[in-house]
Amino acid sequence: MNSKKQGNVRLSGVVKRHGETTVLHGVDLEIRAGEFFVLLGPSGSGKTTTLRILAGLEQVSEGQVLMDDVDVTGAEPGERDVAMVFQSYALYPHMTVAENIGFPLKMVGTPREQIDKAVQDAAARVSIGHLLARRPGQLSGGQQQRVALARAIVRQPKLFLLDEPLSNLDAKLRLETRLELKQLQRSLGVTTVYVTHDQEEAMTLADRVAVFMDGRIVQIATPRDIYSRPAQVSVAGFIGTPPMNLVPASWQGDTVVLDGVAHPVGATTAQARDVVLGVRPGELRAGQSGTPARVEYVEELGDHCIVDLKAGGQRMKLKADGAARLGEGATTSLSFSPNAAHIFDRASGERLN
Repeated sequence: MNSKKQGNVRLSGVVKRHGETTVLHGVDLEIRAGEFFVLLGPSGSGKTTTLRILAGLEQVSEGQVLMDDVDVTGAEPGERDVAMVFQSYALYPHMTVAENIGFPLKMVGTPREQIDKAVQDAAARVSIGHLLARRPGQLSGGQQQRVALARAIVRQPKLFLLDEPLSNLDAKLRLETRLELKQLQRSLGVTTVYVTHDQEEAMTLADRVAVFMDGRIVQIATPRDIYSRPAQVSVAGFIGTPPMNLVPASWQGDTVVLDGVAHPVGATTAQARDVVLGVRPGELRAGQSGTPARVEYVEELGDHCIVDLKAGGQRMKLKADGAARLGEGATTSLSFSPNAAHIFDRASGERLN
């Protein structure tokens, strides 16, 4: 990448309304140059709208968009030095692969021989140099996706915007392409903003993640921090496969009482309070002591199984390795180590410990 490129991005108080509906409620976000930054959230949470605002495809209702400290809030897409890869790839069916990749350069009047060289370079980076004479209709989904990536790379943009680019690929190809995408971004060093609802994708690709819920950012952190210290009960329930067990409990002193049984936790409260207790399925233990539970169902997954249990009217999941088999209908008791407890305020959903 050429050295004048930076790619710092800042959104300040960005609000987006469609008529009466507010889609984004005052989003503040800072993305560092060269960062692989993921916008993660369920459908309708505002992540794609945020990406389209960065691209200039949607205007903000309030707030500011800054790129390298320049206000681009009202700038057209062509003035922003960004390249976007859409979920549908948006290739021109009547053009060859080479023409598709070179199209952005042709549009700005780049000389022919420069285009040819840039196309060769971009195609080589995503391993499709042998497909340049073909048309999109002759390519697999994975190959089309690489063409779309090459077309974005060829311009050497300041900012790379990717909207769920792997969602049309099958599971195996998605894993392979994910790895290649990360390596590509590293080698280009270009600031990348990536939208997905797939938390596994977010965890493996991102330097940092912004978690969106209902048009707001509820947490910005590294993937590890979001997994180990979710700031909100909504984040805790969204991240992890299977997601965290979240059950009503009461927190008294240094214990959490779940269905009448006190469990020690690594935090203390001065006054008793109603909370939501979170424990990841892999941290839950079945044994002789703890909260009584009954096994309802066992999902076999080869090297481990997911055990669905009912404890005091609450459904919970436990992840057990192959040796620790529990039969359906069996009774057991559930416990967890004090440090495995995530405690959230029952009213606000905020993390307390």
